Amino acid sequence: MKLNKTLLAMTLSLGLLAAASSSQAAGWCESGKPVKFAGLNWESGMLLTDLLQFVLEHGYDCKTDSLPGNSITMESALGSNDIQVFAEEWVGRSEVWNKAEQAGKVVGIGAPITGAVEGWYVPRYVIEGDAKRGLDAKAPDLAAISDLGKYAKVFKDQEEPNKGRFYNCPAGWTCELENSEMLKSYGLQDSYTNFRPGTGPALDAAVLSSYKRGEPILFYYWSPTPLLGQVDVVKLAEKPGVDKTISIKVGLSKAFHEGAPELLPVFEKVNLPIDLLNQNLARMSRERIESPKLARLFLKEHPEVWKPWVSEAAAVKIQAAL
Repeated sequence: MKLNKTLLAMTLSLGLLAAASSSQAAGWCESGKPVKFAGLNWESGMLLTDLLQFVLEHGYDCKTDSLPGNSITMESALGSNDIQVFAEEWVGRSEVWNKAEQAGKVVGIGAPITGAVEGWYVPRYVIEGDAKRGLDAKAPDLAAISDLGKYAKVFKDQEEPNKGRFYNCPAGWTCELENSEMLKSYGLQDSYTNFRPGTGPALDAAVLSSYKRGEPILFYYWSPTPLLGQVDVVKLAEKPGVDKTISIKVGLSKAFHEGAPELLPVFEKVNLPIDLLNQNLARMSRERIESPKLARLFLKEHPEVWKPWVSEAAAVKIQAAL
């Protein structure tokens, strides 16, 4: 009887060890764990997120979800593995990301977008005028951010007429903090209002309405975006020696990076050609297409782009889902 109990205990122990080993060997999605994405709230980030979610769901049988929040909150959540994927991480621009990376809590891989730019812009007619629209040049010597001190009246803030207005990013975006520091470093904090629109679309609306009326406006913006394809603007130069080479990667939590090796090739290979991306973002805006629908259309229309990201088996399943 004692021998039977011993054998039973050994059998149970071996069974538990086998189950644990099997669980460790199973991939992230195969084990039933969802892949949680940062619910990014800018156009390129939304599209890239929806593309990757579709690819993982239909190509690799993953459960996915996206959690809304501003970029700083989402980067914090990535560091704690509350989310696993930040589809468009502008590496090096966020202190939250930098600290998490240094602590070994997050990993950036791949190059989902190359050729991205960011900066402070003004409409070209502010510098050169526009004879067709009957607009005179208001700031003919404006070429760099360091020139803005003498042109505050050109970009007059209607609520504080003795100051100019700088349209920053919405509060909570990484770029909002960086731009606020730039206002100080260029000595512009006393001559310009640091105006933060409530949302990305509110920033777009401010730029487009001023542009249509031929009024001066000073604003931060970035590419890839639909807006920079709709307006003729000039990017103001920064201080000599400032290097703002932008590296965009897919941000992963360390736990996900270690626990989902079967999915890493997808994130390493994903890339959206920037011209094609800008065209699709413009289409999103022009035709008012929601991002999930545009993602499906993109996958249908551009198999030559996404098929290299995935395995042959996954490509067949994704194609069938379309």
